[in-house]
Amino acid sequence: MVLDEKHKRARMMMMWFGIISMSMMFAGLTSAYVVSKNRPDWLTEYELPDVFIWSTLVIFLSSITFHLTKKFTSEGDIGKANTMIIFTFILGVLFVVMQFVGFNEIVEAGYYFTGSASSITMSFVYVLVLAHVVHVLAGLIVLLVVIYNHFKKKYSKGNMLGLRLGVTFWHFVDGLWLYLFLFLYFLR
Repeated sequence: MVLDEKHKRARMMMMWFGIISMSMMFAGLTSAYVVSKNRPDWLTEYELPDVFIWSTLVIFLSSITFHLTKKFTSEGDIGKANTMIIFTFILGVLFVVMQFVGFNEIVEAGYYFTGSASSITMSFVYVLVLAHVVHVLAGLIVLLVVIYNHFKKKYSKGNMLGLRLGVTFWHFVDGLWLYLFLFLYFLR
């Protein structure tokens, strides 16, 4: 189905409204984190696991591969586009796995997210990172839809809307992780 410009703009606008809403949610959560830092029971000595640094690199690479998917598709180089979109999916799944490894390392270090042994600090870390993981999972679903449509040859130089929407959302989720990682890394 080929959409006219009015419908394309409407779909892009809907995605941007969603991105703005998600940004506001994370702005509220990080603002609450900043305000809560003044509590006497706030932890300042914890270290984020190194796996979060590596996962940041992985999610950054996935943005590059997804961007290359769009570039190669628009140039008609479907072979390279196929390779890049599969790499994007693998990197996205690897990112989620690494996040759970990071959670596990936090718990093994004695920092719990809930229960009597938990702290408000770790509860915030948990909520921020888990909320992001949920958005990455949504991004993986979007990516699967894009992959399906890509292999059904629904994208071409003149019909890139679905791919553009998917890439934009993926870049947003990646940028959001970079913001959260730097926020949690430097603001204890």
